[in-house]
Amino acid sequence: MLHSDQDKGDGSLKYILSGDGAGDLFIINENTGDIQATKRLDREEKPVYILRAQAINRRTGRPVEPESEFIIKIHDINDNEPMFTKEVYNASIPEMSDVGTFVVQVTATDADDPTYGNSAKVVYSILQGQPYFSVESETGIIKTALLNMDRENREQYQVVIQAKDMGGQMGGLSGTTTVNITLTDVNDNPPRFPQSTYQFRAPESMPLDSPVGRIKANDADVDENAEIDYSITEGDGYDMFGITTDKDTQEGIITVKKALDFESKNLYILKVEATNTHVDPRFLYLGPFKDSATVRIQVEDVDEPPMFSRPAYIMEVKEDVPLNSVVGTVTAQDPDAAKNPVKYSVDRHTDMDRVFNINSGNGSIFTSKPLDRETLLWHNITVIAAEINNPKQSSRVPVFIKVLDVNDNAPEFAMFYETFVCENAKAEQLIQTLSAVDKDDSYNGHQFSFSLAPEAASSSNFTLQDNRDNTAGIFTRKTRYNRHETSTYFLPVVISDNDYPIQSSTETVTIRVCACDHRGKMLSCNAEALIHPTGLSTGALIAILLCIIILLVTVVLFAALRRQRKKEPLIISKEDIRDNIVSYNDEGGGEEDTQAFDIGTLRNPEAIDDNKLRRDIVPETLFLPRRTATARDNTDVRDFINQRLKENDTDPTAPPYDSLATYAYEGNGSVAESLSSLESVTTDGDQDYDYLSDWGPRFKKLADMYGSMDSDKDS
Repeated sequence: MLHSDQDKGDGSLKYILSGDGAGDLFIINENTGDIQATKRLDREEKPVYILRAQAINRRTGRPVEPESEFIIKIHDINDNEPMFTKEVYNASIPEMSDVGTFVVQVTATDADDPTYGNSAKVVYSILQGQPYFSVESETGIIKTALLNMDRENREQYQVVIQAKDMGGQMGGLSGTTTVNITLTDVNDNPPRFPQSTYQFRAPESMPLDSPVGRIKANDADVDENAEIDYSITEGDGYDMFGITTDKDTQEGIITVKKALDFESKNLYILKVEATNTHVDPRFLYLGPFKDSATVRIQVEDVDEPPMFSRPAYIMEVKEDVPLNSVVGTVTAQDPDAAKNPVKYSVDRHTDMDRVFNINSGNGSIFTSKPLDRETLLWHNITVIAAEINNPKQSSRVPVFIKVLDVNDNAPEFAMFYETFVCENAKAEQLIQTLSAVDKDDSYNGHQFSFSLAPEAASSSNFTLQDNRDNTAGIFTRKTRYNRHETSTYFLPVVISDNDYPIQSSTETVTIRVCACDHRGKMLSCNAEALIHPTGLSTGALIAILLCIIILLVTVVLFAALRRQRKKEPLIISKEDIRDNIVSYNDEGGGEEDTQAFDIGTLRNPEAIDDNKLRRDIVPETLFLPRRTATARDNTDVRDFINQRLKENDTDPTAPPYDSLATYAYEGNGSVAESLSSLESVTTDGDQDYDYLSDWGPRFKKLADMYGSMDSDKDS
């Protein structure tokens, strides 16, 4: 209440209020000065209000006293419950954790005044989650309260925590929050096989690295704690089989490492062990983190193809062996217990020439054609062995046959020798060195001997000297040679080898006598060069002959062109000359001109004269013209073409090679006969063109042109 000493109670004064909340939260009675609150005040919104009050004269509005300021302070009451910072908390701890392990800390706040009473003093307690967890009342720290909590038994826990003010006393306000706690996995469980023995079957034909079966050990842990490594620790199939781990399914895959053979062994017993790859030392006390099981693998018998005794065969045979000689033998057997009989054959794709054959019963390979080492040294064939009862069961083996050499080729010159001797040569002069080659093979090296043939040894003008190093030299026997007497000598040389049997051949050396200078350089080997010193050489004669041939060809071509030019038409037209039509470029009278042209004038079969020659070229008399039957009136084009084709096929003057015959069919003739003036070249007299004027306006231009020509002649 506000009261002024100047207030006499006569109503002359008026009280006014200003400041925080004046007129809204706080009002004043202008007559009495009583101050009242209009709404409920909340300390948490505004704890202090500052107001100013004053008394003024109601009539003049002037203050009668100075303005008074006063402070209104709101006292707190417990009207706010504690609030957690999160509605839901999430936390995780490893399973098997010790008691008192920290999980998470929760926090709650109270909006009440912490300095006034216990309205803001918060105490924490656990409403749900015992006996697994506990919470510290003052700090809100949640800890484990039970030993050896196992994730495999229970993984998720939901804990409800309460925060209460007034120090937890009666009448205090409270709030709650939920804490979701997850137990994370640790490797506290070893792998365990669900059964102690596994059985699988595998056919003996199973390829290497093929899977035989899968086994799996169960592990209650997850992720890397459940990773398992499988191994074969012992058993009679330790080296026959292998095992790997499927990383996706954690299964052990048993595979074949070596080829199986039912006839050798049909049962294998293995011991397989499963071990955790990540072991936690803290839980080793729980036992070994591995397990083992027995695996029995039964090998099944299948029908197998025959097996050769070797993966490949190498044989040798001499090239001079007789036909049907045995080269070698291959052997194959059926590995099955039935021991089915086997037949042999040669894959003809590897022996297209059928040089070899094989005995289908015993596998012996023999020759069927002659061999030649110099043609082909190695023969690579394939032999097929198949079961007689089941030919589909077959196998192949390569056979390499080497042809051994025998001395069946005579030595021969290493090259063709054509040498010369000078006319002024001296006796015992070396003019050529010879060497030889032999197609046969020699392990110790070839040794050739050279000699003159018996018929030339005594009468020859040359001698031969064997150098004993597979070469020989030809020497002159006399001092001078005359090329005009003898221009060429043929010297037979016998070459022999030293192998068994000895092979020899006679080779001929051509020796020409040539003119040489004083230094022995060849000048000419032509015997006619001195007899006709002014004659021409062979090269010059060939050049002259070529010139004559070219000249003759030129003359023939020129004559052909002249002849072709005579056949050219006297009037050159843009159209095909065989049509015998001259283009005048004269336009018609249009659609209304119905009298300009009558098609009936072109259909007069009587107007065709078979004896007449073409008038647009100069006639030639090489062949007499053929007489053809006149086409019937209204004959269509197909009959016309068939008739001309038949005439051309039966024409004795037709060329003996394929040719193109072209015909132009315009109908059966015209009653007006030909309009061309070219026929005048075949007659001696002049033509009279006055009749063109009678043909109407369509031919006026043509009549004027030829009429002017006649007038020129008369003048």
